[in-house]
Amino acid sequence: MKIKTKHDRRVRIQLRQRKRIAGSAERPRLSVFRSVAHVYAQVIDDLNGTTLVSASSVEPALKGAFATEARGGNLKGAEAIGRAIAERSIEKGITRVVFDRSGFLYHGRIRAVADAARKAGLEF
Repeated sequence: MKIKTKHDRRVRIQLRQRKRIAGSAERPRLSVFRSVAHVYAQVIDDLNGTTLVSASSVEPALKGAFATEARGGNLKGAEAIGRAIAERSIEKGITRVVFDRSGFLYHGRIRAVADAARKAGLEF
């Protein structure tokens, strides 16, 4: 696969990571995706191919709960998504996950989601 764009590079890194990262029923995968304006997080059981829990900055329930300066495209919005995914996971009985950064650098909004999820009680 020839790398022509930033997206191609990210997909190549993502595929390389996914060879080593797999979610199971006991320890599902916490996958984070970021676009320019939004952040999405899912807890996935790869053995069954099901999404167990999800949270995103697009959801009306979370949009209304954001603080005034928080939105999907900034750090405070990413922290809110991290807290929400952790709370929803713990409600379902999931406390340990494998973190999947989806080819993005562990920096900025991706790191904010991870740190907020850890503070809220998820282990990874």
